[in-house]
Amino acid sequence: MTPDNQESALVLLSGGQDSTTCLAWALDRFPHVETLGFDYGQRHRVELGLRPALRDGLRAIDPAWAARLGEDHTLALDALGALSDTALTRESEIAMQADGLPNTFVPGRNLLFLTFAAALAYRRGLRHIVGGMCETDFSGYPDCRDDTIKALQVAINLGMNRRFVLHTPLMWIDKAETWRLAQRLGGTPLVRLIVEHTHTCYRGERGAMHPWGHGCGTCPACELRAAGWEGFVKG
Repeated sequence: MTPDNQESALVLLSGGQDSTTCLAWALDRFPHVETLGFDYGQRHRVELGLRPALRDGLRAIDPAWAARLGEDHTLALDALGALSDTALTRESEIAMQADGLPNTFVPGRNLLFLTFAAALAYRRGLRHIVGGMCETDFSGYPDCRDDTIKALQVAINLGMNRRFVLHTPLMWIDKAETWRLAQRLGGTPLVRLIVEHTHTCYRGERGAMHPWGHGCGTCPACELRAAGWEGFVKG
């Protein structure tokens, strides 16, 4: 059923640290929040299987969040995986490319994610779209930049004749501050949920349990998450 409240939100929930923090952020602000995940043949698609436990965990943290959390959606974007020749969609070593971008960059990914999210939001009557894009701690991905998101919001609203608002609450904070944001939103229970049940590792390895969570511990995503955790615990 389409919600009547135009202040409702749709959160892009991958199953990772950033998107889970964004979901808590949205649940703290909007009266009705739905979630959306994408299966594009990603190498680390183990993250998708963690999403139900994350939603259940967030419900358990705060009764108000439980009342606000609505339907979950998953969309298959097989074409994106088929088009992409990257370390996130192929079994290849993670490395820098000649253009200065890491080969984990999936061209068009966030552009497609937000466009499909807006199409779903259009049907569901949701006005606010929330994503975990960040320009502070990122690998140089051009589709994570604030300018890209602002330009896309204009294009989507023109093309769909709507007034969607694209929110990126992590845009200007680093990973340590992302951990701190989770602490402020949901206290230790939310931090523990993120540590134990989210997935960030590019190689798709749950691996050993580190203080910051599961993962190979050596890929760029694991290193960034670990460094952020260290900054968080040191205060």
